[in-house]
This record gives sequence, structure tokens and C-alpha cells, in this order.
Amino acid sequence: MPEMSVVVPTYNRIETLRDVLPSLLRQDLPADSFEVLVCDSNSNDGTAEYLAEMRTRHPNVQHVAGAYSGRAMARNAGIERARGDVVLFNDSDIIASPDLLARHLQHHRERRNIAVVGLEVQVRSLEDYADKRDHPEKRGALHPPGRKRLSWLYFLTGNASARRDDLLRVGCFDESFTGYGHEDLELGYRLQKAGIVILYEPRAVNYHWQDVAHEDQVEKMKLAGRSTVRFYRKHPDVAVMANLGMTPISLGLHTALSKMPWLLGYFDKRAAGSKFARSLIQQYYYVSGIKSAL
Repeated sequence: MPEMSVVVPTYNRIETLRDVLPSLLRQDLPADSFEVLVCDSNSNDGTAEYLAEMRTRHPNVQHVAGAYSGRAMARNAGIERARGDVVLFNDSDIIASPDLLARHLQHHRERRNIAVVGLEVQVRSLEDYADKRDHPEKRGALHPPGRKRLSWLYFLTGNASARRDDLLRVGCFDESFTGYGHEDLELGYRLQKAGIVILYEPRAVNYHWQDVAHEDQVEKMKLAGRSTVRFYRKHPDVAVMANLGMTPISLGLHTALSKMPWLLGYFDKRAAGSKFARSLIQQYYYVSGIKSAL
């Protein structure tokens, strides 16, 4: 039986999957010690054929296809099929380092009642990936390297692991989160409430290969705002409201900005070249999503 099951949700991502899956199979662990479950929402881009071909050479690859309503449901299908004691979540556009699985497993072998979150490095191309892979000083990090524990707010399932029994005990992912955002944080919230300590392992590195246009990110932020309301209605906790930006201050600032369309237009025009302007506009539309859901 494998010690770890890697769950990878996907839908029509064959272009990135062709680099992601080989990276997961090049781990510095024996091939029979882990399995990779590609939970495919019935892609029509050749994913099934590619996985069938990969299975002829790598029997630890499993194609778990279904009519999944979103990433939460796809990941739950992977958890159900997993044979490993530990489940690692990795997405179909995230390239793994050769020791990714070993770094996660090291913690789970040493203690129980934990989840582990690694370092997810953002890259915009395969060239950017190679550069940051070979030059660690360019990677950047969400947390200082000395941090040992994280809150549920950082349970990001592009690079996170937990014991299968613990996932089942808290009910796995909430499949009502069918849009973009927060299905992973909400699971992290329940894991933490159930006594699971979330550890940070910066040596468990993978590379999130995406180059999202500003306009597309704006639409994602609107959906994330709607997911925030769903999260809070399920868990009416002040900590949820504060950490996810659903506060009277943020709502008030949004109202003020809405009354100054010229200022919004000014920042929107500068979003392409200004990180501050881009962040401000995206946060504005995030709160727009919150308000529309309310």
C-alpha cells in the first residue's frame, strides 16, 4: 500500500499537466510508496488519453474521472479513492520539486494531528520556473522561513497535506463551494477547530505556473468575495470576518470608492504597470463580490 496519495484536480489543463505529472513522478521516493490520483472533471482536451498512456509506464498513476461540480468535489473523489495514510494536494498547474513528497512525509512520520503547508512559488512561464528553481533567492515567500505554524487562513491546497483519517473526520471539502476561492481555507478552519496543528515547511517547494490577466483576476476576485460570504454564513466567527476582509471598514471604503468612478478609472488604467493599483482594483472587486452575495 502506498504511504502517500497525491490528489490533483483538473479540467482541460493538458498543457500544464504534461509538465506537472512528470514532476510528481520524479520524486526521490520509491514509486510504490506513493500514488498520483488525477481527479478529472471529464476533460475533453485529451487528458484521458494522456493519462492512459502514462499508466502504461507508471502504474501508480490513477485517472479518477467524474462529473465534478468544482475543485472541492474533485478533491473529495480523490480522498475517497486514496489508499495512502497521508493525502497531499497539488494542482494541475503546479510543478513539484523532487523532494516535495518526502518533505511532507517527514513531518507526518514524526507526529500525528498535523497538517503541513509548503512553499508555493509563483511563476509565469516555464522559463520563469527554471530560473526560480535554480536561483532560490528569487522565489519570494509568503511567510518568513523561521515560521513553524500557520493559521487556517494559509491552508492553501496547492501545496498542503493531511492524514486521510483527519480529512474524513472533519467531512472533507464542502462541495457547496463550486465557484472560485476558499474551499481550502474553510477545510483548514475545520481542521484547526478539530485540533489539527497546521505546520509550515518552506523546504517543501512547488511552482504555481500561471499568468492571469488583470481582467481575469478581477472576475476571480468577485467570485472569491461571494465565497467569503458563504464561508461566514457557515461559520459566523469574528475571526473569519476579520481575516477575510468582510468588515465595516472594508465595506465602507468600497462604498466611498464607488462614489468616485474617476478615481477607480485612474487606478484601473494603471493596473498593468503598478502593483499597488492592480491590488487596489482587485480588492475593490473582491468586496463587490461580498456585497453582491450579501
